[in-house]
Amino acid sequence: MTFREMTVEDLEQVVEIENRLFSDPWTKEGFFTFLTKENTMFFVIEEKEKILAYCSMQTVLDEGDILNVAVSPDRQREGIGYFLVDSMLKMAEMIGIHIVHLEVREGNGTAKRLYERLGFKEDGLRKNYYTDPTENAVLMTKMQE
Repeated sequence: MTFREMTVEDLEQVVEIENRLFSDPWTKEGFFTFLTKENTMFFVIEEKEKILAYCSMQTVLDEGDILNVAVSPDRQREGIGYFLVDSMLKMAEMIGIHIVHLEVREGNGTAKRLYERLGFKEDGLRKNYYTDPTENAVLMTKMQE
């Protein structure tokens, strides 16, 4: 498995994973818009030219906001998500990001446990943030060294 920066050539596979996982998925154009921004980092995990997972973070000064994290349904529960987010956090730290925020569905216990293992702490709630179905977002933050 390889951790690397996402390229435009990866978008077809990334959008395919996105559509399989999310009720309100990002479009290819949406990914492209963020992928081309200076203050956004996008990474993928690739194995034998197949994208297994992706994540992104938008940065402002010394803070980052994780925009999305996804692992292909057929490769979940293998530690890929942990490796992916941990690697992205290390890259962010190298460029001076000291505080990282994210939102996660309140009912997504698997993702919340992953983020807690990575050092994130719950610090707020956004009521009815998600749609399809309507659900609260748990706000989580990690202070990096």
